Amino acid sequence: MIPINLALVSEVPDHDPSDVSTVAAALQKQLARDLGPIWNLTGTVDALPTLEDVPVGYWPMIVRADIEFEGAAGVHQDKDGQPFALITYSDSWSLTASHELCEMVVDPIGEHLIAGPSIHPEQGRVEYLVEVCDPSEAAQFGYTVNDILVSDFYTPRFFEPVPAPGVRYSFTGALTEPRQVLVGGYLSWHDPVSDHWWQQRWFASEPEFVDLDIFDAREESVRAIIDRLTPHPELFQGLPREDERLRTAVAAGETARQSTTSKAAALHAQIADLLEAGG
Repeated sequence: MIPINLALVSEVPDHDPSDVSTVAAALQKQLARDLGPIWNLTGTVDALPTLEDVPVGYWPMIVRADIEFEGAAGVHQDKDGQPFALITYSDSWSLTASHELCEMVVDPIGEHLIAGPSIHPEQGRVEYLVEVCDPSEAAQFGYTVNDILVSDFYTPRFFEPVPAPGVRYSFTGALTEPRQVLVGGYLSWHDPVSDHWWQQRWFASEPEFVDLDIFDAREESVRAIIDRLTPHPELFQGLPREDERLRTAVAAGETARQSTTSKAAALHAQIADLLEAGG
């Protein structure tokens, strides 16, 4: 298994490097402990100060504050066909970074399709685009790693034909059956009969089917087209500071900071004692 190496770089002016490093550590743990074993992946996430510091062969994840066009955020391919992610900075940027990380490592090119019965009652067998975070992408279905808010993601069993007891369809268990879409999420697929792309979205009071028409994906990936046509308010604009999910994660992080500060102080004291004894 060839490891995937990712570099988290912030180009946000005056962005605290410790914030970037803390989120990178949470993403590394999510990749190694949660996502990797379920999707048979292995990889690393490292925080680096600038794009110029990113080693050749690493996939950059770039945080910016000036991504005003929604279609620009998300995962893209560079001129050599290698993936990179643009992440909109917000108070909940860790959730966005986790979303892009999960989708980039599971499907780097954004073209992976899995066949299955359509959730549209008037369609037969269709081809679903693999975007592991989309159906449960809303913050209310996320979880925390090192007290950092990260995204839920579905498992390979999400595309099984029928539900079965005891099956894990997403990491948090928020998804309880195959091809399910939760509030704030969506699912995309291609109907071979009409050649149209479709979505089920749940962005309003009820889920709805949306006909996205016919795509020509020769110039850009299907995922890039889907991202441009789909609103992602929580990912692109971030959660408001008063959002309870964000406030809970921030409070947990502040509590954790007290613990890490205490451990650091104890280690500094022990190092001082060792140096004094050696002197």
